[in-house]
Amino acid sequence: MKIASSPILTVVSSSGSTGFSWGSKISGSLGSRILPASPSRSSPLDNLLRNRKMSSNHLSHIESMSQAPSGAGKISQLNAVILGESLASEENDLVFPSKEFSAQALVSSPQQYVEMYKRSIDDPAGFWSDIASQFYWNQKWGDQVFSENLDVRKGPIQIEWFKGGITNICYNCLDKNVEAGLGDKTAIYWEGNEPGVGASSTYSELLQQVCQLANYLKDVGVKKGDAVVIYLPMLMELPIAMLACARIGAVHSVVFAGFSADSLAQRIIDCKPKVILTCNAVKRGPKTINLKSIVDAALDLSSKDGVSVGICLTYENASAETRENTKWKNGRDVWWQDVVPKYPTSCEVEWVDAEDPLFLLYTSGSTGKPKGVLHTTGGYMVYTATTFKYAFDYKSTDVYWCTADCGWITGHSYVTYGPMLNGATVVVFEGAPNYPDSGRCWEIVDKYKISIFYTAPTLVRSLMRDDDKYVTRHSRKSLRVLGSVGEPINPSAWRWFFNLVGDSKCPISDTWWQTETGGFMITPLPGAWPQKPGSATFPFFGVQPVIVDEKGNEIEGECSGYLCVKGSWPGAFRTLFGDHERYETTYFKPFEGYYFSGDGCSRDKDGYYWLTGRVDDVINVSGHRIGTAEVESALASHPQCAEAAVVGVEHEVKGQGIYAFVTLVEGVPYSEELRKSLVFMVRNQIGAFAAPDRIHWAPGLPKTRSGKIMRRILRKIASRQLEELGDISTLADPSVVDQLIALADV
Repeated sequence: MKIASSPILTVVSSSGSTGFSWGSKISGSLGSRILPASPSRSSPLDNLLRNRKMSSNHLSHIESMSQAPSGAGKISQLNAVILGESLASEENDLVFPSKEFSAQALVSSPQQYVEMYKRSIDDPAGFWSDIASQFYWNQKWGDQVFSENLDVRKGPIQIEWFKGGITNICYNCLDKNVEAGLGDKTAIYWEGNEPGVGASSTYSELLQQVCQLANYLKDVGVKKGDAVVIYLPMLMELPIAMLACARIGAVHSVVFAGFSADSLAQRIIDCKPKVILTCNAVKRGPKTINLKSIVDAALDLSSKDGVSVGICLTYENASAETRENTKWKNGRDVWWQDVVPKYPTSCEVEWVDAEDPLFLLYTSGSTGKPKGVLHTTGGYMVYTATTFKYAFDYKSTDVYWCTADCGWITGHSYVTYGPMLNGATVVVFEGAPNYPDSGRCWEIVDKYKISIFYTAPTLVRSLMRDDDKYVTRHSRKSLRVLGSVGEPINPSAWRWFFNLVGDSKCPISDTWWQTETGGFMITPLPGAWPQKPGSATFPFFGVQPVIVDEKGNEIEGECSGYLCVKGSWPGAFRTLFGDHERYETTYFKPFEGYYFSGDGCSRDKDGYYWLTGRVDDVINVSGHRIGTAEVESALASHPQCAEAAVVGVEHEVKGQGIYAFVTLVEGVPYSEELRKSLVFMVRNQIGAFAAPDRIHWAPGLPKTRSGKIMRRILRKIASRQLEELGDISTLADPSVVDQLIALADV
């Protein structure tokens, strides 16, 4: 298939309450002056906005920042925490970066952020052109940096950035770094499933390995615009395969190596690849997964649908399965190690337009058919590199580990492309984070002296269930920045992550973004402003989030509603492969003139954004719209609750009722008293209207191997539609489903 183309933040105590005051040096066209901190006068940002006659429609969070907590004014019932000095203990804590951290941060103050953010909104062409110019372009883009139409009433939805610019993302990830003198720097540390098994590649070595695979792909007929499906676990060969495709202009489609044969076949049928890359098997924890057998079944299914794949290049993962025990189809199947190492270690770059496709990544759709999210090259390259750099306050000495699989967007943007575009050293881990025990993550942190650790709230909550000794027996002194991705992180998990894992000294970049956005949209910038546990804080440069009501009207100030984005950003996806109509209907028709995220969101009086979960995860109880994430957070704050997942069920009186699956801390027995205590916790934190109608004890929750909770399965169990459970083959532990069914009436 061819795919076309520094402020001073001080704590002021008065009669037991805590207020914050602001002092800042303002420079530029307004001159230079010192404005003293005072809780009774306008802040510097008020003056700045007033003097520049700024419109508030896209700077509302900046106006909020000019008030509390990062400006003048008293705040009631808030506690200040300085990183490294004391514990974050209350849900309404403000966690400030230490002076030492802020002093070395890339964005060291709210004022610096404000100046950069305002320019990114007022002059997006200039802002992003300046950043894009730091990359290698074989030919620069034209006079028009971007063009966009996000309003279906004005014609087809269209987004373009740097069109006419000719570049290659693989060249910028590898060749550019080698030419800059980073050839001997470690690009990837690979940690195997079994402790003590590992490997590494420098940037020079990685470039050679990528070129060998690229040459092989070219030799078997893969050309610019052709699709290549990659069904690999977290071996070093996975990012190598992605980069090799990018080098020759092929469009990679990585499929998470946990999907069933049916799911893989669906993706093969949709994108019609020339080649599929896989391995014979993988061990995850003590379990062996025969990936080649899954691929064989998928290829049989796709061929019955008229789509045949000529080559299945298979990497021999000898630690999991021998060649002799691997099923083989002569004429189609080829062993990676038999052919790829024979090819030259240099390969000419295929220069592509910024708007040429880079990859397809399939994400779930409400209709059941996967959506092929299409990202292009130039804007995605600039955006992922920039978000990685600032959201993690990246330094050249950092060692970075993102626990995500490259089968998901996080692995694309923040395992492979974003880090390597910055010349970072990345850890790639094959195994399970709790194998052979729950201390494995921190063992790896100490082994490689990891300084930036990016993971999912699900993993954090899972590790919280176990004894703290699994964390504390490891040093973790190298950690500098922590990160969270995938879903809203509840405050109790945030505090555990911050207090225990980070020793109360590491800022947490609690990022909100999506497969469709390509990179971070709302995220803390470490060192720039105080954090609130559980809040994604403020928008990244160039991003204009708005909260709208059901009629699509923008809501200002403190509010809750539907999270949309107005205006495009470089990393935005361009279409759904083969279905632009579905692209427009799903993302741009619900609220005309905006990109609709599908998420609910609240903005507090200080301008901080709080994600409340998917809109389809909002439960309407007697007219009250309740985000499942809010109820889950309340339940998880109970000292005996390790994790919770909430779904809506039909209720004859209230329309919908709240059904909660609760996993208890290890060793805590089920009891009616505890059930009542959990319900009371929700009533107390949210209100009686949010109290769960049913608590369902859950020894574990149905999750994919990446840690995503399969709420579809929970809804079927809750409504007793057990014959409609569907495919559970992608679950990390399918036996959990039977356990939940057995406990349905307990």
